Amino acid sequence: MATRTARSFKHEYGLFVEQEIENYKESIPRPALLAIGDEAAARLRAEAQFSLTELLMCEEVDRIIARRLRLPAYATWRKKRLKLHEEMRRPEHWGLSKSDALVRTISPRVSRSTSRVLVAGDTAERSALFLAARGCEVTALKLEEEAVERVMVAAVKAGLTELLHAVPNDLTQFTPAEPLHAVVCSHSALDALSPVDRSRVLAVLQSATMDGGVHLVETIAAGSAAIEELRAKYRGWAVSVEQGKDNATVFLARKDEGAPRVSH
Repeated sequence: MATRTARSFKHEYGLFVEQEIENYKESIPRPALLAIGDEAAARLRAEAQFSLTELLMCEEVDRIIARRLRLPAYATWRKKRLKLHEEMRRPEHWGLSKSDALVRTISPRVSRSTSRVLVAGDTAERSALFLAARGCEVTALKLEEEAVERVMVAAVKAGLTELLHAVPNDLTQFTPAEPLHAVVCSHSALDALSPVDRSRVLAVLQSATMDGGVHLVETIAAGSAAIEELRAKYRGWAVSVEQGKDNATVFLARKDEGAPRVSH
């Protein structure tokens, strides 16, 4: 396990250096970039290179830029990355607590199979990053453009890009390609659907969820009729209702082994 982690960090570090260099190239005017090219050519000639190939030139340009940016050495970068990983795994970093249903009920599997989680709605940005940081493979549905940008920037910084996928489809257009271990959805995302679409979407997600998987519907207004509607749609699942933050309710359903398929 340690060897695989080390290789992964090396790969991430290479991507980090590459991205920083490309960002620098895009930030300076063309004459400045050409000047770096001239400097690279002069360095290579001074080192008695027999042929100034395009590959050698590009590599030397990148080395010059890396020195100018004073990019951290791998050991320094890795230390900061580990610290960031630990911070992002803390529920409090995302405004959550250890007692929240999201934190208690969804965690990466200890087996070789990755926990696949779908998130949608108002809390998708926060939930997606928190769960990816915990080691789940997360698909976030139809975030606003600015939210997608924030999520992906945070994912790149934390090395979570392989675990976090932003999909432009909404709930009515999404069909899971692989079995899901959990679904996290805000009530507003379901409430925005017509009753027919809502029933169909829930039936699809229920069918795609593995035995023992959980569905979490967050931030339901207190006293809302939505709770009874959800109870009716989750026949055969183990259902609980919890008090969330700001006087909102959280609906939690766990798929028991052998639960009947639900069709509406």
